[in-house]
Amino acid sequence: MLSDKSRPVVAATLPVVAEHIREIAQRFYRHMFSEHPELLDGVFNRGNQVHGDQQQALAGSVAAFATTLVETPERVPEYLLSRIAHKHASLGIRPDQYQIVHDNLMWAIVDVLGDAVTPEVAAAWDEVYWLMANALINQERGLYSARGVRPETVWRNWQVVRKVRETADVLTFVVKRTDDRLVKSSLPGQYVTVRMRMPDGVLQPRQYSLTRADDGEHRQFSVKRVVGDGEPAGEMSTLLHDSVGLGDTLTLSVPYGEVVLDDSGRPVVFASAGIGIAPMAGMLSHLVAAQSGLQVILLHADLDEASFALRRQVVSDVLALQNAQLYVWYEQDGRSHEPVNGVFQGLMDPTAVDLPEDALYYLCGPLPFMQAVRSRLIEQGVAPHDIQYEVFGPDLWQADLD
Repeated sequence: MLSDKSRPVVAATLPVVAEHIREIAQRFYRHMFSEHPELLDGVFNRGNQVHGDQQQALAGSVAAFATTLVETPERVPEYLLSRIAHKHASLGIRPDQYQIVHDNLMWAIVDVLGDAVTPEVAAAWDEVYWLMANALINQERGLYSARGVRPETVWRNWQVVRKVRETADVLTFVVKRTDDRLVKSSLPGQYVTVRMRMPDGVLQPRQYSLTRADDGEHRQFSVKRVVGDGEPAGEMSTLLHDSVGLGDTLTLSVPYGEVVLDDSGRPVVFASAGIGIAPMAGMLSHLVAAQSGLQVILLHADLDEASFALRRQVVSDVLALQNAQLYVWYEQDGRSHEPVNGVFQGLMDPTAVDLPEDALYYLCGPLPFMQAVRSRLIEQGVAPHDIQYEVFGPDLWQADLD
């Protein structure tokens, strides 16, 4: 909670900071990487830097946190903080690195706003930063402790034992542990960070959803080849598709991710598009392993049936569950050769299916898809807090703040 001294200062300066927050974020990253180039080697995804996603996500997070401190001081945005903390834990972020971020962020605020940053204003925003940083540090400490790791030991080597072609642009990797360290099971819906050295020698991290329940020895994740406007877009997926083979070693973090399957017994509706099926496949696999009788409805949208990644696994898991249904939407074809409960042509409309009352919803796919589906569900009376969503990359939406 902000001090009585800082709250009116932050409230008065929040509009001008919010107006310039994206420029502040851009200068912050540029300055920090010039002062600490080592952070680009294994910590930050440089693809997100090139396209501005990381800057935009940081700007939105800081502005949202500060606004909450001023407008609803009794309630901090827990879900926003949890999402960031899980991502940080999967990268092995250390508490001391928050000082580096602080110094460079405050430099950027002064650099952009100039004389408007009086000592009083600087002190107030310094308080905002450390309230957010300490909340994250505390959450991350708990996440490391729960997994029995430290920031430097979140990483572990795994050997590739299977490489399965799912579609023209999606491969599934099955990896096996290479040591005797205990493997703590992932929660349904979580992801791991894969860390690899790029051809230019720079170590890069990327997060991938686990697409099958762990068995104590193996983990499975699926990778869509990313075709971007140029390097470094798609550099990790290209390397995994073209250069990693059976017997090769990959470095993975322990599993993290806050979007996990609720075990309260309420019906579950999954809505995915494209490679957004990945976390849904992981959740379905966990349900099968638990011999669940939960009512489950999977809604999936794709270009056509051949583009439906993990299709055979997903269909088999739906059939194996006692009370599950699968409905598909294909843009180019209104037919399916799979034993689905319904097939539609065009874009997904969740209201075309009789959905259960009191269901929990999980969304994953391109941002416009999730925005459209979420809006449609809310129009139908679904409470926003009953809709969770997974974003691949920085969260540019932050719909949980609604």
